[in-house]
Amino acid sequence: MRTLAIETAYEACSIALVEGNGLIAHDHRVIGRGHAEALVPMIGALPGKGRADRILVSLGPGSFTGVRIGLATARALGFAWGTEVLGYPTLDLVAAMARAQHPASAITVCMNGGHGEWFVQDFEDAKPGNALRSLTPAQAQTAGAQAVIAGNRAEEFTGMLGGDRTAIALLPDAALVRLVPEQLLTRDLAPIYGRGADATPMAERNQA
Repeated sequence: MRTLAIETAYEACSIALVEGNGLIAHDHRVIGRGHAEALVPMIGALPGKGRADRILVSLGPGSFTGVRIGLATARALGFAWGTEVLGYPTLDLVAAMARAQHPASAITVCMNGGHGEWFVQDFEDAKPGNALRSLTPAQAQTAGAQAVIAGNRAEEFTGMLGGDRTAIALLPDAALVRLVPEQLLTRDLAPIYGRGADATPMAERNQA
């Protein structure tokens, strides 16, 4: 089975074309912003313009705009190709990438969140060990972490906690989506925001 993987939840815009366990083609660019402009041309440059038997796409949490761009592109391609589209949680991918380096360790993933907060979640035995949390750095320090911390805030979090911990600085990479356990893939393509809305909907304000 040929799979197109799309990862746009953070500052890396990343795609991969995979067949079985073999990587056919891969593009991973740390661009910060501009995923909307970069993503479709990147896919178009893949062999066969990226056409695949299924599409895997990041659900977040992460950048609101980046997640929505990835999902919209995956849905459009899935419709055009008649291809199944499955989503995966972004932090699960980061945990799987870290587990490839430290297979025997419980892992805490720590990634940028919104408004100065961090997305934090523990993973054990290839599965989430607790619920995703959006925490201030002080709250994260109080909550503690596993011996291995992975993500784009891993080094900062490890430095705050001290002790005998290992930091693995990582951004999610579509080339390694094959490491995410199949049972964590979902047909529910609802974005994972990880925190409450920043604004109150107009209807709720009118009822106040």
